[in-house]
Amino acid sequence: MPFTLAALPYAYEALEPYIDAQTMHLHHDKHHQAYTDNFNATLAKHPELQFKSGEEYLAKLNSVPEDIRTAVRNHGGGYVNHNLFWSVMGPNKGGAPTGAIAEAIQKTFGDFAQFQEKFNNAGAKQFGSGWVWLVNGPGGLQILSTPNQDSPLSHGLHPLMANDVWEHAYYLKYQNRRAEYLKAWWNVVNWDAVNVNFAKAK
Repeated sequence: MPFTLAALPYAYEALEPYIDAQTMHLHHDKHHQAYTDNFNATLAKHPELQFKSGEEYLAKLNSVPEDIRTAVRNHGGGYVNHNLFWSVMGPNKGGAPTGAIAEAIQKTFGDFAQFQEKFNNAGAKQFGSGWVWLVNGPGGLQILSTPNQDSPLSHGLHPLMANDVWEHAYYLKYQNRRAEYLKAWWNVVNWDAVNVNFAKAK
């Protein structure tokens, strides 16, 4: 199989008390594993496809055979989106951004507090399951939300950071209090990783 589920880059309990260990086990070991397995199974239907990265499949979604395009969008999106999600979090992180991304956020959104408010609002207002993103594109930084496992890559945008607002990401700890989860999440954001993504996107 071309895609495998990588281990978390930190312990399951490392993001406590903001994200609990039980949620991390279920989210990574069950949900992300299922997306990985289903993505592989989808691609196996077209063995003639040249192997690409998950990001390449999503960025060129219209070139994917029509009979598997929706499945690639859903399962490939779930695989790629979660890889980004784990990478932009970490223990003993959080706080205000630093480096180039801090300057870009200030220039685009005014200050970090205004950026947080807009990001949280986009996540809170995403109807049903989905994601809230900070992306870089032709117009600079943008905040947007997407439904299900849709990726900004499919719209020519480069994801820099993302928060998962599917209920499985927070329901064991926060129940229906998505806004509380969105606020707590800033305590685990790994700005070093976001800066790496920003440098690549530029």
